[in-house]
Amino acid sequence: MELIQRKLTTEINESLRHFPVVAITGPRQCGKSTLVRYLLENDKELLYLDLERQSDLQKLNEDGEKTY
Repeated sequence: MELIQRKLTTEINESLRHFPVVAITGPRQCGKSTLVRYLLENDKELLYLDLERQSDLQKLNEDGEKTY
């Protein structure tokens, strides 16, 4: 599958240089996960968290209590 080049790719990379966290939001099936996988291929130091996964959501909770 070939990635459709998006203007947002450049903007996201620029944001990652200035901010410790960048959120990518949008409607279902618009290519958010595909875009993130592409960005991860080019920068192995990025951390991807899917907040629909309980284990990833737990990583954001400092005190380790359950997050719902």
